[in-house]
Amino acid sequence: MAHQRGSPTHDWALPLDNGPTQRDHNDYFKPDLKHQHLAYTHDTQKLENAPTEQEAPERTASGNLVEHSTTLGVRTALGLHPSAPLSEEHDGPQQELLWSRIRLALREPFAEFCGTLILVLFGDGSVAQVLLSAGQKSAPGGNGFGPYQSISWGWGLGVMLGVYVAGDSGAYLNPAITFSSCLYRGLPWRRFPIYLLAQLLGGFVAAGIVYGNYITAIDTVEGGPGIRTVPPSPTATAGIFCTYPQPFLTKTSQFFSEFIASAILMFVIFALKDDGNNGVSKGGGNWFPLGLFFLIFGLGACFGWETGYAINLARDFGPRLFSYCVGYGHGVWSAGGYYFWIPMFAPFCGCAFGGFLYDLFIYTGPSPVNTPWLGLQRIAHPQKTIQGRLREHKEQGVV
Repeated sequence: MAHQRGSPTHDWALPLDNGPTQRDHNDYFKPDLKHQHLAYTHDTQKLENAPTEQEAPERTASGNLVEHSTTLGVRTALGLHPSAPLSEEHDGPQQELLWSRIRLALREPFAEFCGTLILVLFGDGSVAQVLLSAGQKSAPGGNGFGPYQSISWGWGLGVMLGVYVAGDSGAYLNPAITFSSCLYRGLPWRRFPIYLLAQLLGGFVAAGIVYGNYITAIDTVEGGPGIRTVPPSPTATAGIFCTYPQPFLTKTSQFFSEFIASAILMFVIFALKDDGNNGVSKGGGNWFPLGLFFLIFGLGACFGWETGYAINLARDFGPRLFSYCVGYGHGVWSAGGYYFWIPMFAPFCGCAFGGFLYDLFIYTGPSPVNTPWLGLQRIAHPQKTIQGRLREHKEQGVV
């Protein structure tokens, strides 16, 4: 959420395993038996009937060279599926161009970057409009262009639209959600670093776009060009980009504000994506992004005031780093008693806990929680667990 989060700002992000075709929004692609066109499933992004890395086809059914050795090597090194998600209708000579091969090699990271970019653009943009226009008499109602709930709307819309944009990658848009998906839903751990980098860059670039759009208004509110302040300054605009806590909060309160919101986020996301949960359509279906909108809006409306509900490292750290680079100074790190590390760490703890609770009490599918001793045996024998998971992923063609 591009919100404050300590000033009025907000966050969220989640996995959408929806493919670009119109066959079925629950799957990346359905297997086409006629052309052997393969596709990710909605739970673990595996490819059904997929070849292993060694067997990955170099050409499509139409004879166009899509999986070049370099492209395949890059995808394999990054832990991505050997075959990039590509619609049959788009398979043609254009896929042999240099940029087309680069795009195929990095399709999912690009999707995460763009999805996070959209998320933060709408979130930080809503915060900027509310904060910078506060008290303006020319606005309808004579008191600025938007109340606090405008920020909740902005973050909710940003998450929903970001999920639509990043469907090819799973639309995680949040490192803590990516982490929990690796932990509980079989997403390959090798994808985590490149997804994390893409999400951080998306948040950083989005902050730059918002800053460029509102720089004149920021100068006006701050008192002149080059003046940049952070909360609790009465003219602070740093809260446009990242979250800052209310001054009365203790460190424990700061942590648990983010922890609780993150746990709710992951718990509800797992519910929305659970095929066995009769409260939603299969895997959320076309309603999943809309469900996320209401989830993020609700988190902002109910849990956003104290710390700004960052609940997302990419949404908070990327823009925070940008604000430091453009002159907001050391205060972006030291404000709130060096609060900056809490929205980096607490979302991972909260999402992991929320995912654990859902799998413990509701989820009946494959999960470490649904193994002997609630998965503690895996912790006791980590090497055996890692080897088994790698073997499983290779057999399924996931990496």
